[in-house]
Amino acid sequence: MDTISIEYFKTPLGELILGSFEEKLCLADWRYRKMRESIDSRIKKGLRAEYKEEGSKVIEGAKEQLAAYFNGKRTDFDIPLLLVGSEFQKRVWDELLKIPFGETESYLNLSRNLGDEKAIRAVASANGANAISIIIPCHRIIGSNNELTGYAGGLEAKKRLLQLESANENVEQLNLF
Repeated sequence: MDTISIEYFKTPLGELILGSFEEKLCLADWRYRKMRESIDSRIKKGLRAEYKEEGSKVIEGAKEQLAAYFNGKRTDFDIPLLLVGSEFQKRVWDELLKIPFGETESYLNLSRNLGDEKAIRAVASANGANAISIIIPCHRIIGSNNELTGYAGGLEAKKRLLQLESANENVEQLNLF
């Protein structure tokens, strides 16, 4: 059976699990998130592979780029990505990649950009199933009334990521709950 190389990576906001498969990053997710088991299962099943704790060039590159991001020295990423999910999920994740550093978008506008504003729940679900956090910037999605809504790394991490990116001049006034 094929292997997905994984490493754990501590960030200022919590620990990530980074994974690569065939020279592409397939995982950069919060290690202790609620959906950890289902995300891992989807990736292993989709790639027909098992996790093995070992390094890779892709993981090293991801660690370097994430460290630069957290140090305020990087605003985008150029790591080859491997998205593992349904076609709809991949469309949502591709749309997330279009949201520029320092900007936010609402779930409703994301749904509209995908051509179906009634798909807001499905879009929110796909956003929550994103396994490549930060790099695919699901943290840039906020509620229509500027409220912070669910985030795999926790709402405090989401708030701090938006502060790091200065995505909202009034980031201190974003509604945490």
